[in-house]
Amino acid sequence: MLIPFLDLQAAYRELKDEIDAAVARVLNSGWYILGEEVEAFEAEWAAYCEADYAVGVANGLDALTLALRALDIGPGDEVIVPSNTYIATWLAVSAVGATPVPVEPDPATYNIDPRRIDAAVTPRTRALLPVHLYGQPADLDPILATARKHGLAVVEDAAQAHGARYKGRRIGGHGDVVCWSFYPGKNLGAMGDGGAITTNRADLADRIRVLRNYGSREKYVNEVKGVNSRLDPLQAAILRVKLQHLDAWTERRRAIARAYSEGLRDTDLTLPQVPDWAEPVWHLYVVRSPKRDKLQAQLTQAGIGTLIHYPIPPHMQAAYAELGIAPDALPIARDLARSVLSLPMGPHMQEQQSTVVLDIVVGSAAVGPIGRSR
Repeated sequence: MLIPFLDLQAAYRELKDEIDAAVARVLNSGWYILGEEVEAFEAEWAAYCEADYAVGVANGLDALTLALRALDIGPGDEVIVPSNTYIATWLAVSAVGATPVPVEPDPATYNIDPRRIDAAVTPRTRALLPVHLYGQPADLDPILATARKHGLAVVEDAAQAHGARYKGRRIGGHGDVVCWSFYPGKNLGAMGDGGAITTNRADLADRIRVLRNYGSREKYVNEVKGVNSRLDPLQAAILRVKLQHLDAWTERRRAIARAYSEGLRDTDLTLPQVPDWAEPVWHLYVVRSPKRDKLQAQLTQAGIGTLIHYPIPPHMQAAYAELGIAPDALPIARDLARSVLSLPMGPHMQEQQSTVVLDIVVGSAAVGPIGRSR
């Protein structure tokens, strides 16, 4: 690719000396499971997220699953999820034996529409699971209000929202528990899998610490049936280095997003809409086009990497055929899957690269000058 969708190697090149020193520190410590390195990252991540507690786990899916387990959600329960999300959000619900109940997004923001949630609540509903999709916060106040009205827990999927703010406050402690992924391509990414939860509830933090470690807080003493889902000290050390640069990298992403929005405002693409109360971190810059496939093909031919987030909604996946949800039953998610395209985005993308992307997009036969962007 002339312009990759995301340049992961560039992050290592920029921080090579710091990352190499952090890895050497762990290797020389002789302590390779949990320990001081993980505890240090947990404290730093909790402080960054303006939360009281953080618990490191093996990956983002485990963070969601363990959060639901800590809330005693299981077979017979329902969890309200977005229809428009990566399937991991649904898989966590299934992993604890509960049933995902999808709610359509707001077409303007692509996040779950709070106005639709109340109608989906049943006597079996135990939790709401909003996703801060593409790095933009979901509208949490009405979601939390609905949860309080019905006595439900709120578990946030923040896998794409590292550093995002909702009404001036960082994502990390609004709901009962917030779940994070440190997959390499995330805004704060490890060099392998990693995840965490943040929370202001001491009871949930304690339960997840026990659950992640075979159900044990004391070696060979197992309180519950836990799992092995522990953040690796090597990844924790790398994340500690990258966390120091996260805000600066977010500003680089914001500069690219501004350039895209300015350069594409007079096209017939539908551009991202940011509410006044949201401070997104631009994990992805997603446009919509009725000629998406043609536009993507032309960008690929020009050596520009793009992705579709996501080409098949969860309710249309074979994995969830047993729910019996017809494709047209969730038309907003269906239509988004047919029209969304993610342009190259990352903290190491150069200004001249974003200019090339804009030139190719604006000049594409799939894009017109109608100006119905948002």
